[in-house]
Amino acid sequence: MTVESTLETVFRMESARIIATVARIVRDVGIAEELAQDALVSALEQWPRSGIPDRPGAWLTAAAKHRAVDLVRRRETYARKLAEVGRTLTEESYDPEPSGPGDIDDDVLRLVFTTCHPVLSADARAALTLRLVGGLRTDEIARAFLVPEATVAARITRAKRTLAKAGVEFEVPYGEDRAARLGSVLEVVYLIFNEGYAATAGDDLLRPGLCEDALRLARGLAALMPGESEAHGLAALLELQASRTAARTGPDGKPVLLADQNRSRWNRLLMRRGYAALARAGDGRSYGPYALQAAIAACHARAASYEDTDWATIAALYGRLGTLAPSPVVELNRAVAVSMTEGPETALRIVDALAAEPALSRYHLLPSVRGDLLSRLGRTEEARAEFERAAALTRNESERALLLERAQL
Repeated sequence: MTVESTLETVFRMESARIIATVARIVRDVGIAEELAQDALVSALEQWPRSGIPDRPGAWLTAAAKHRAVDLVRRRETYARKLAEVGRTLTEESYDPEPSGPGDIDDDVLRLVFTTCHPVLSADARAALTLRLVGGLRTDEIARAFLVPEATVAARITRAKRTLAKAGVEFEVPYGEDRAARLGSVLEVVYLIFNEGYAATAGDDLLRPGLCEDALRLARGLAALMPGESEAHGLAALLELQASRTAARTGPDGKPVLLADQNRSRWNRLLMRRGYAALARAGDGRSYGPYALQAAIAACHARAASYEDTDWATIAALYGRLGTLAPSPVVELNRAVAVSMTEGPETALRIVDALAAEPALSRYHLLPSVRGDLLSRLGRTEEARAEFERAAALTRNESERALLLERAQL
């Protein structure tokens, strides 16, 4: 592996931690990202001559921190902050500030709460957090939100300026302020996990690093707010979804459909963690959207085989979810469950009613589901056309190959 490719991989994995560490020094996420990029440029200049360090992530963090210190030192108005961080700058590792009651001793979580500040619009919060915490490129975020890349780039730039202008503190909030930001934080963590669980583009179906980061953040949020049902619901959902990761691709890297997965490869530890988190989310009657999705995932996890799945309960849970958080995607998922309980013809009527939904016009799973239902009804030529349409819409090469294979009816 070349220096350039190694550095790209390391930076992709460590960028959130580097930015979060530097942001605690400069108190500005936009400047922190610039300093992290400066460290990346420095590595590109030095590593070809000196070799790749034993701990490349630590090298990049240290380089970015030194640049942050230089910046603080040049600003007379930051003299007090320089004195506060001076002790840590001479040490090899970065020691975080002492935690207060209910605080999280985790720079990345601080970064998430900062980028999800209510001074930003919901779209800007998600885009900025996916960029700084998830490490996603602008084009990947654009595909996740189904908007032009230029729109996302503008949102990120404006968001960083807004945070700086508002003087937003780099901290985990408390009390009512924390509760007000929780929904946005949970949404962004979920989006990061989804990008790792089913990559919007590229050759690989999975990006495990993003899943792991999202899981760590979800667990931290649940620990921070033990009385918050939806924090536990999200943690449960991600644990249960992640438990299937090993079975979702075959030895050749190709995707494996849920019906064909080897369930002995599902991670039992993650499943147990998911069940425990779901139990902490409440008794079921007061479940929020994430807890309801976790309950659906639990139905799949508890089934010994695809045929043993409790599809009636899943359809009912999707019905509750659709009432609580209406969405054409939720309705599409409900149609799949309905097809297993009432048959493909009933489900096809639900799917056809979604055809005019603008949000699904470029969503490849709509024609994919429709193709499956048509195939089960024996309408082979129509099914083939739907699978081919789905293949043309997806940006992920693994999914495209699977859909084209399914089109060979």
